[in-house]
Amino acid sequence: MSFADKLSLLRILLIPVFVSLLFYYNAQHLYLKYVIVSIFTLAVLTDFFDGFVARLKKEKSKIGEVIDPLADKLLLLTAFICLYGLRRTLPFNATNSIPLYVVLVVVSRDLIILLGVLILYFLKIEIPIAPSVWGKLTTFFQMFTILCVLIDIPVVIPYIWNLAVAFTLVSGIGYFMRGVRAINVKTNSTRP
Repeated sequence: MSFADKLSLLRILLIPVFVSLLFYYNAQHLYLKYVIVSIFTLAVLTDFFDGFVARLKKEKSKIGEVIDPLADKLLLLTAFICLYGLRRTLPFNATNSIPLYVVLVVVSRDLIILLGVLILYFLKIEIPIAPSVWGKLTTFFQMFTILCVLIDIPVVIPYIWNLAVAFTLVSGIGYFMRGVRAINVKTNSTRP
């Protein structure tokens, strides 16, 4: 297992720590805010560095192609769902609580992508797992949204989560179209 893959695994291992701290964070434990922000920032940095190290050392692996996006999805879905679910108990500014529509867009996109991957797998259509520019921007703005909510920046947060929603929708449509093209290529090549 390469160093880049170990960084992706570290990101996955940080998820239960992040969630546990969110559950303990309340008005009596305000110091946990700094720990939570640090843990999430460390997870975000592992996302940056695993790709950087893999390219630098030319350590791209099959497991890395799967585990890196999986780690991103697990981290972000967990963060969005937990921050929404705990919105009434966390000592944040109430106006900075992530709205349901943001969570629904983020979760729906990833479920649709997962469903598409399963359909392609069952149809025996191979499509390279490669993030698009829109996908990378989506990940960046989703991570930035979570960080802004955790840090509790009142003026900026709605703009950031709306950007995250916009990029999530654009990248989701892009991935959907990629899957449709792959299916069309397969059906056109099998016709007599």
